[in-house]
Amino acid sequence: MSVELNHTIVHARDNRESAEFLAHILDLRIGTEWGPFIPVATDNGVTLDFATIPAESIVTQHYAFLVSEEEFDAAFARIRAAGITYWADPHGKQPGEINHHHGGRGVYFMDPAGHGMEIITRPYGSHV
Repeated sequence: MSVELNHTIVHARDNRESAEFLAHILDLRIGTEWGPFIPVATDNGVTLDFATIPAESIVTQHYAFLVSEEEFDAAFARIRAAGITYWADPHGKQPGEINHHHGGRGVYFMDPAGHGMEIITRPYGSHV
């Protein structure tokens, strides 16, 4: 058996709010609540299990999602329609822009708990 990431726990102020946010932006389905977790599964089988913890205990993380060009267009349209602030860079120095790294497109935005989210159409290190 090869090693694969199966799931990760994502801390949130409100697990339902954060799970619904990500599922909406990426057009994913929310799974059945299991204990303190609300899962959102990606198409490659990795599940992000959202768990509510006190806001002061949240350590922000970064989550990057590889999407097709069509999925990028749809997700980016939902980001803009929702009035979500976005950047071309992870440090927020290029607001209102997207990037074109590695011959693709990418954009950064924050989820309700303050985690840095990124969608890209080409993996880092790929060539045009």
